[in-house]
This record gives sequence, structure tokens and C-alpha cells, in this order.
Amino acid sequence: MKILVVNCGSSSLKYQLLAMETKAELAKGLLERIGMAGSVLTHQPEGKEKTVITKDIANHNEGIRLVLDSLLHPEYGVLKNVNEVDAVGHRVVHGGDKFTKSVQVNDDVMKAIEDCIVFSPLHNPANIAGIKACQALMPGVPQTVVFDTAFHQTMPPESYIYALPYEAYEKYGVRRYGFHGTSHRYVSLRAAKFLNRSEKDFKLITCHLGNGASVAAILNGQCIDTSMGLTPLEGLVMGTRSGSIDPEIVNYLMEKEHMTTAEIKDYLNKKSGILGISGVSSDFRDVEEAAGAGNKRAQLAWNVFAHKVRKYIGAYAALMNGADAIVFTAGLGENSSSMRLEICKTLGFLGVSIDPEKNKKRGIENDISTADAKCRVLVIPTNEELMIALDTEEIVKK
Repeated sequence: MKILVVNCGSSSLKYQLLAMETKAELAKGLLERIGMAGSVLTHQPEGKEKTVITKDIANHNEGIRLVLDSLLHPEYGVLKNVNEVDAVGHRVVHGGDKFTKSVQVNDDVMKAIEDCIVFSPLHNPANIAGIKACQALMPGVPQTVVFDTAFHQTMPPESYIYALPYEAYEKYGVRRYGFHGTSHRYVSLRAAKFLNRSEKDFKLITCHLGNGASVAAILNGQCIDTSMGLTPLEGLVMGTRSGSIDPEIVNYLMEKEHMTTAEIKDYLNKKSGILGISGVSSDFRDVEEAAGAGNKRAQLAWNVFAHKVRKYIGAYAALMNGADAIVFTAGLGENSSSMRLEICKTLGFLGVSIDPEKNKKRGIENDISTADAKCRVLVIPTNEELMIALDTEEIVKK
């Protein structure tokens, strides 16, 4: 079975084609600047050089067509016929509280995704456009959706209810939903397998740390709390997002700076976080380099981020009465040995002890703990595309 995984952003389209018998990645690519001048597709077939195609792409329908043409191309393609694609799995950011698992696309599912546009105005419309484009270009091919929010729907009410008048939840669905669920789920399953543990008897804290970042508490295979909320703005400090702040700051700044609603949203989502504190960059590599050169604000940004992650780890250990393991994943979590060390330096009370030599390794599943550590610390590269493909395969086979 061959499954095409599609992840549509507002102006981008990422994809992977996987052969499920071997889990091999046959091809992958990224189309950028959809709807703008200078659209560019970077297509990478297995075992071949990257191909870069520059062609203005007006919409996601044209983008999917270009992807399929690339997969079928006689020189750099990997398919002879589009009918070789058995199913398409789509990443959808927000599914609200209607979905606790991945599902096959039908009219009711599409309506539910549309209803959640209010919570994810940038992502859900693009996800819908990608689904419709694939339906039009590959009629009869099963389409499935895998929600970023689904894995977190096992949270109990005390985790997801905000302390607002209850009518806000009943009327408008204002509650914590959580995101990065596909990544948290994937690394939690890999962690249990890596440590030869049953996921049904396992206390795990997963840290998805990148430009967007979140932490999840996973008890016996189910998420019981996570740091992101109604939107991805809540929780940790991130590359350009503020994370959790005193809500009154919003009113205060709007009055002082005479901001509109759109301007304060832009301020909190695109100008804050690591970029806002450091004044250097939203890229942690740039911030670490600047801190090493003596930039005090860059060092402060670095320290603030590590501090916030430690707070969530401590809180989630308290919720679960301990932790058997902590997982680091995503760009920063997988690649920054110094950030992992910084976060873990005060977690000895949990039984965390890092082996500095093991911590230097990158790009592999790895236990970076010392032999006597009670709480294991793992680095597990995330693979959301494989998780989406596995869910799609299971749905289609049923």
C-alpha cells in the first residue's frame, strides 16, 4: 500500500509518499509561496538528487497537481500511474472536541473542520483546500484526516476547562484543546517500545520543542494535560509567540500602544517569544550563538525558555505522581544538547541524570541518561508523517 501524506499550510504544502509494507519514504517535498509570485517546489525522491521547480502556483489545487506531476515525472518521479496511490492522509490542525481519533473524510467531517476555522483561521482553511484538491484530482481515492487536537481529547475536564463563566464553554467551545498531538502520540509510542514498557503502565512527559513548542503529560497511554490551549498561543514561550501571560497585559498594551485587535494578535503571535526577548532571532541557534558572544538579552531568552519547560515538567510530574521518562523531540528538542542539559539540570528530584557523552548524539533514538537514573530521558526524532500514514492505513484496511 502506498500512502500520500499531505500537510497544507496557508501558503505552503508539505508531502511524503510512503510504502507501508516497509515504511520506506519514496519521496517527499515542500511547495512554498502558494498564491504568491515565485512559488517553488523542492522535490526529493528516494535515492536521487533534489529537484527544484520554480513555477507560480495560484492555489492549493494547482499545488497538488504539481506534486502529482512530480511524483509521476519520468526522470525524478517514483510512480508510473496516480492509481498507485491507495490513500491520502491529511494533517488537520483543529478538530475541536468532536474527534478523538483519525477519521475518513465525509461531508460531516468536512463540516466539522469548517466549524473549527474560528479557532484556527490560518491552518484549517488551507487543510480544507488540500483535501478538496486531492478529492478533485484523485476521485475515488480514500481521504483521511489526522487531527493535531485529537490525541489530547482524553484530558479530563479539570485539565481543559478554563475558569471563565461556564457559558463560554457551552456556547462557544472555549476550552483547552492542545496541539502537536500527532507528534506527542508518535514519540510516546516509540518511547514505550524503546524502553520495552507497556504504554498502558507508563508515566511519560513529552516535550515537543521547536519554533512552536508544547509539553504533554501522558499517563498510561492517554494525554491528561498539555501546555497549549484554545489556540497554540498558550503555554511555553516559543519562537515568536508569547506563551501564557497575564490576560490583562492585552488590555494594557492595547491602551498604551493604541493597538487594534489585529495588531495585538500579531504582537503576541509574531513579535514576542524568543524573538521579542532576545531582539536577535526566533531561531534558537542564532540566540545561543549570540548568548555565547555575550548578548545578555539572548542569554535571558535562552534561560526563560528552559525555565518554562522545567516548570511544566515539574507540574506534570506532580499530576502523575512521578515520571518514568521524559522525551525530547522536534527541531530544538532533538538537536540541542545544550538546551536539553539546561532543562534537566534541576530535575534530579525526579531521578533525572544526564550522561554528557550520550547527550552529544543527534538524529537517532537515544537514551541520554546515566545507567543509574531512575527517570529515563530520551531523544526521539518525531515522525508525524509516518503517524498519519499509519492511521490512514488502519482506516483504509477497515
